Formats: sequence, C-alpha cells, structure tokens
Amino acid sequence: MDLQILCSSNLSLPELCPSLFSSHSRHRRHPKLGFRTMPSATATTSGATDAVPQPLPSPALTRQVTVHDRQRGVVHQFLVPEDQYILHTAESQNISLPFACRHGCCTSCAVRVKSGQIRQPEALGISAELKSKGYALLCVGFPSSDLEVETQDEDEVYWLQFGQYFARGPIERDDYALELAMGDE
Repeated sequence: MDLQILCSSNLSLPELCPSLFSSHSRHRRHPKLGFRTMPSATATTSGATDAVPQPLPSPALTRQVTVHDRQRGVVHQFLVPEDQYILHTAESQNISLPFACRHGCCTSCAVRVKSGQIRQPEALGISAELKSKGYALLCVGFPSSDLEVETQDEDEVYWLQFGQYFARGPIERDDYALELAMGDE
C-alpha cells in the first residue's frame, strides 16, 4: 500500500516549516511579548514565511512532599512535580520507600495523608471508602499540593480493605506450624 500526501501549497517543506530546517535554536524569546516561543511557519502571498509566536508548554508545578516512614523511623522531604508519581520521584532521588507492585494494586506503599492533597486515579488497591478516610498509594499518587503523609502497616491497610470479607478476623501467625512445615523440606 502506497501512502500519498496531498498538498495544495506551492511552497517547499523548508518554506512551510523553517524551524525544522534551521540550524539555530528552535526556542527563542519573543522581543515584544517577552515569553519564550517556538516558531511556526505561516505563508504569505509572496511566498515568505513569518514566525508566529506560540507559548511553550509550561513545566509542571513542583510540590514539597514529606513522608514519615513509621517502619524505619525516618522522615523524608523531597520535591515532586505534579505530573510524576511520588514513589518514582523519590526513587530517582535515592529515597527508599516501601513498595511491591508499582501498579496501585496492593497496599505495600499505602500511606495516610496528614495534610495536603493527592490525586490517585489508578489506585485500585484501596477502596473509595479508604480514600475518603485519607489513605493513598504512593506508587500511583500525584501530589496536588504540598503533601505530608505517614506510611502505614501493610497488613493493617489490607485488613481495612478486605477484612469485611473474612468472617473470623485476621489470621494469627503460627510459628510452630511454620517450623514443622519448614522441617519437611
């Protein structure tokens, strides 16, 4: 199958898109408007092109995130852009936080929000009810404001999420049975 591109213009590609074929920087400050622009070509009747200023996409806002890691007894403070996952950004800054699946399906990275707001549209590991009580998952959470959170015990959050489905309550660990089972191997 051949792909045909129909064009009604008499201008060449370099004339239509000079920014693609120029050797100078594509981004420059517009002298009258005072903001950075990316040129785009518009053809005039004489065949010349004029650069039309277009604002560049603005970078995402950066938020201060504070994580109180209860299990390790440490507090982490770091900056996270609003469009990046909190866990991923922490890891890129060599900050170690609890996690397992990275997909929002378990409760390993569960936190309780102390202050601020978090957006977590992909958090399947916690119910809407738990979200309304301030629980969140760092692996799929985006900060919507400066944020302070506290890590939670994974088993506790799992029990809050799924405990209603177990009639007898949480299962107690039986170390003796575990030793017997390990001895068979």
